Amino acid sequence: MELAFEKCGGLIPAIVQEHASGEVLMLAYMDREAWAATIATRVATFYSRSRQSLWVKGETSGNIQKVIEIRVDCDRDTVLLRVEQVGGAACHTGHKSCFHNRVENGTFVVVGTPVFDPQEVYRK
Repeated sequence: MELAFEKCGGLIPAIVQEHASGEVLMLAYMDREAWAATIATRVATFYSRSRQSLWVKGETSGNIQKVIEIRVDCDRDTVLLRVEQVGGAACHTGHKSCFHNRVENGTFVVVGTPVFDPQEVYRK
């Protein structure tokens, strides 16, 4: 069960979709270690390109993603995780989905209301 990591420079795109509604929640990347951790724990784990380290989704906020189903595309270079989004928000801005900016007449319009206040959740 090997993915085509070498084809993608070591990082495979992972689309995350809410299992119940089908809504696309986010896009992240997996390296071999994140893939193995996700398979083993059934909790979405990614490779953070900005931190250059493994990242368990929701480890700080508590908004984890329990993996219900995993699909892989025909070229084995993209993963689709169908998840139960615990806590109701996948985005670090507090929105349910990272795709909460709709383009209208050349501008971004925020769709929806945040589920949590990121200032409260990500205090440093």
